[in-house]
Amino acid sequence: MSDLSLITAAILAGGLGTRLRSAVPDRQKILAEVSGRPFILYLLDQLSEAGVRHAVLCTGHWGEQVRETIGERHGDVRIEFSLEPEPQGTAGALRLALPRFRSDPVLAMNGDSYCRSDLREFLGWHEKRASEATLLLTRVPDTGRFGRVLVSDDGTIRRFEEKGGTRGSGWINAGVYLLGTRLLSEIPAAGFASLERDVFPRWTGKGLRGYRSAGRFIDIGTVESYREAERFFPPRKDVG
Repeated sequence: MSDLSLITAAILAGGLGTRLRSAVPDRQKILAEVSGRPFILYLLDQLSEAGVRHAVLCTGHWGEQVRETIGERHGDVRIEFSLEPEPQGTAGALRLALPRFRSDPVLAMNGDSYCRSDLREFLGWHEKRASEATLLLTRVPDTGRFGRVLVSDDGTIRRFEEKGGTRGSGWINAGVYLLGTRLLSEIPAAGFASLERDVFPRWTGKGLRGYRSAGRFIDIGTVESYREAERFFPPRKDVG
């Protein structure tokens, strides 16, 4: 079984969260409370349960607030912080944090979404194919809000369709990635760059793969989806 204790996880937590501002006006969106807990704690729980022991939070807007709230440890996970001096996008944030990563590949995750998938199986699939970059995909009833990922039977990603395009069920990018450090080092060290818009389309046809997961997916990018998150996570049974 693949060993996630050797893998650095990077959580992308630098977004401005403008679409969520009316519901969460006073904090970074990864700190938006779901069932009384900051959303990011559900991601950190998932990492800890999968065996991850080292995480880097890539922060920007309200980065110090994130550090003060989360601290430097969550269970068995030791946490570092990489603070953007100015917005650099999801790709730019990973390039900035590259010196802090202690593994190849890196497990990167969007901080405002969650996919209930087996991360060990995801890593094993990635390793078996000697992939340099693998996206975790999940199937949703309507891809319109997310954009669609077209993938071959062998997992090769053929192309991406923009948000608002094809409607109906299909595979989407679930915001969880295994990315080789060689590819990350090719991202320009300065300027704004998005994984979804600038990097992944350029890697298509060059070994970019998609792992199809049956895991349920939620994001808190909009007020509507944030409200749905309360029903997504089961009540937490805290041990006294």
